[in-house]
Amino acid sequence: MSTELSTNFIKQLEVLQNSLIDNNNEEGIYGDGKSLVNVDEFPITNHFSDGLYMRQMILKKGALVISAMHHTNHFWFLLSGKVIVQADDEIVEHIAPCWSHSIKGTKRLITCVEDCVWINIIANPNNIKNIKEVENNFFSITMEEYNKKENTWQE
Repeated sequence: MSTELSTNFIKQLEVLQNSLIDNNNEEGIYGDGKSLVNVDEFPITNHFSDGLYMRQMILKKGALVISAMHHTNHFWFLLSGKVIVQADDEIVEHIAPCWSHSIKGTKRLITCVEDCVWINIIANPNNIKNIKEVENNFFSITMEEYNKKENTWQE
């Protein structure tokens, strides 16, 4: 997968993301482009252990999710349900139970075919437990934000 392909895919996803943000007053559309979505329809629970952060998301059948960009390589697990995940030029159907390796800087389009329980396990060497700080350190909503945090942004 080329960097150019990845950048083009992310830019296209962000066009869709911005359109959804512009319409977030409509029922069933969530997100403000500034923070991760955590609403009753997509409950998120956070768990901590020595050096680890676990984020659990419950996703409903029919949901379309545009992921944040992660600042770490990590593992994720689909405990129940079925999803179709598109990242760059790859579309993969995942049927629980399964797991995969997430590469930092990837942004995904996720279609929930069935109700799902999704878990990310992320190294947390500083044992940060403040959720706002965790989200700021480990996630970015846009490619621009990601690049600035990674000190690679060039105008």
